[in-house]
Amino acid sequence: MARRAVLGSLGALLASACAPTTLLNAVAPRGGVVTSSASYAEGPRHGLDIYAPQAAHGAPVVVFIYGGGWAAGDRGMYRFLGARLAAEGLVCMVPDYRVWPEVRSPDFVRDAAKAVAWARAHAAEHGGDPGRLFLMGHSAGAQIAALLALNPAWLGAEGMRPRDLRGVVGLSGPYDFLPLQSARLMEIFGPEETRPASQPINFVTPGAPPMLLATGDDDTTVLPRNSERLAARLRQAGNEAELIVYRGVGHAAIVGAFAAPLGFIAPVRQDVLRFITERSRA
Repeated sequence: MARRAVLGSLGALLASACAPTTLLNAVAPRGGVVTSSASYAEGPRHGLDIYAPQAAHGAPVVVFIYGGGWAAGDRGMYRFLGARLAAEGLVCMVPDYRVWPEVRSPDFVRDAAKAVAWARAHAAEHGGDPGRLFLMGHSAGAQIAALLALNPAWLGAEGMRPRDLRGVVGLSGPYDFLPLQSARLMEIFGPEETRPASQPINFVTPGAPPMLLATGDDDTTVLPRNSERLAARLRQAGNEAELIVYRGVGHAAIVGAFAAPLGFIAPVRQDVLRFITERSRA
């Protein structure tokens, strides 16, 4: 119970706007990490930050899509994650994308597809291997990443295919969340007849990229059943899906665990690195 109380307090801290990530960013690795920024399309919400190991060559590339309820978020909040992955030998790219109320579904998915295509086209310039490209998302970002991996229309519009991805990591993602209960979500996802297209679980077919779906059993924001149902559907279709449910971990803490001071929360970083390393060798 004491551990749950500590993790609950950390989750509340991480969930409260920008101050917590500012603290985590302050202790992010700097030595041996090269940081730069670029634009993958025109517009103020179409930039991305790139974290690469110094003198990297042929490193796996991870595009991380952050969460924020499809209505918030900023790439600058995630230096602690991008720099940590770069320190572990990966090239990590963190794009912004347009959010509600500026846009509604599926425009943020369209933006993310453009960012992924840019990452693949420019990976080698930053020491990455475009043939070892991974997606990772947290919360709403995991829903976007899963749609890119499962609905070929999105990457197809950018000249790519889901098979161009070596794997996908979803952290506490909403993949099967109809019917909607929130008035804001109803506005974001539009008329009822169009909402099934926002559900990654509806696009599972054989031949999907390998997926690691991680969640926490204390997550009350996005219930763990989302990850459990998607993993089951993927396996039923003959796909590779690894499901991890961390005991006592909530919605925000699962991504905060990438920061070294919070690594005790759960071995999220280690599990993600293992998944990427194993699929990079395939």
